[in-house]
Amino acid sequence: MNKKMLKNTEWSILIYVFLLIIIGLIALYSATINSELYEFKKQCIWLLISIPVMIAVMFIDYETIARFSPYLYGLSIILLVSVLFTGAINGATSWFDIGFFAIQPAELGKAFVIIFLSSMIIKIQKYSKGEINKISKLAIIIGIVLLPTILIALQPDYGTAIAYIVSLILILYVSGINKKYIIVSSIILVIAIPLLYLFVLPDHAKARIDVYLNPNLDPRGAGYNIIQSKIAIGAGKLFGMGWLKGTQTHLGFLYPKTTDFIFSMIGEELGFITCALIILIYVLLITKAINIAKTAKNDLGSYIAIGIVRNIFISYNRKYWYDYRPFANNRYTIAIY
Repeated sequence: MNKKMLKNTEWSILIYVFLLIIIGLIALYSATINSELYEFKKQCIWLLISIPVMIAVMFIDYETIARFSPYLYGLSIILLVSVLFTGAINGATSWFDIGFFAIQPAELGKAFVIIFLSSMIIKIQKYSKGEINKISKLAIIIGIVLLPTILIALQPDYGTAIAYIVSLILILYVSGINKKYIIVSSIILVIAIPLLYLFVLPDHAKARIDVYLNPNLDPRGAGYNIIQSKIAIGAGKLFGMGWLKGTQTHLGFLYPKTTDFIFSMIGEELGFITCALIILIYVLLITKAINIAKTAKNDLGSYIAIGIVRNIFISYNRKYWYDYRPFANNRYTIAIY
C-alpha cells in the first residue's frame, strides 16, 4: 500500500467498522453458545475471507470499477431472474443455496446497481447537469433501478426492494434533480402508501405492519417476539445482566436471537450504555460517509458514496417472519410466512 493510499484512506471508518465487528462477535458468541457456536464460527470464517477482499478492492480505483458496471449490472439482473426459479426458502426465492453457504443476489445487486446508476447519470450529465431533468433521461435512470426492484419484489422481498428505491432517491437528490420532481413524487408517495396498504399488500404483510406498530394486538402470536425483545432490553438496564447471563436470550424467549433480535440480546446482556455506544458509532459512521460524498474528487465518487450511505443507514436485510406461539398445544410452534 503506497503512501498516497495510506494518506487518503479514511481510517476512522475502518475503526468504526472494527468496533462494530468486535461487539457483534461478542454478542454472537453468547447467542450461539448453546448451539455449538455454529453461527459464530461461520461469521468468523466470512470475516477472514472479507478482510483480504476489502484490501484488494482498496487498490482498485472506483472509476475503473465504473467502466465495468454495465457488465456487473447485467450479471445482477441475470442472477435476480435465475433466483426466481429456485426452491423457496422460508417463503421466498431469494437465495442460491450452494450447500456450505448461500448467496443472495439482491445483496450483490445493491453495489452493482449503485455503481451502474451513478456512471449512467455521469454520462447523461456529460455536457450539462440539467440533462437529468429531461423526462426521457429521467425515465432511463428510473428504469435502471425499477427493473431489479420489480424482480426483488417478485421473490418477494419488499424490504430490500424499498432499499433500492431509497438509493435512487438519494442519488437523484445529490445529482441536482429539479425540486418539482421531488414535490410531485412526495405527493404521489403520500397518496400511494395508504392505497398500497389497503389494496396491494397481502394480508400477512399488513398483519406484520400492524403488529410492529402495536405488538399487543397479538401478544401470544405475531407480536410475541417484539414483546420479548422489549422485555430483554428493559431487563438489561444500564450495565446489562452480564455477558452469557441473559435470561431472555438463553431460556429461549428471544427468537431469532442471532439475526432480527441481536440488538435486544446486546441490550439485555451488555446494557443501555453498550446499546448507546453502538448507535453513536453508527451516527459517526454515517456522518463520515456523508462527508465523503460531499468532498469526493468528482461527481461519480459523490453519487456512489451517497448510495452506499443508504446501505448503512437503511440497510434492511429481509429475515424470516415468525409467528411464535409458545402457548399453542403446550409446545413451541413456528409458522413461517
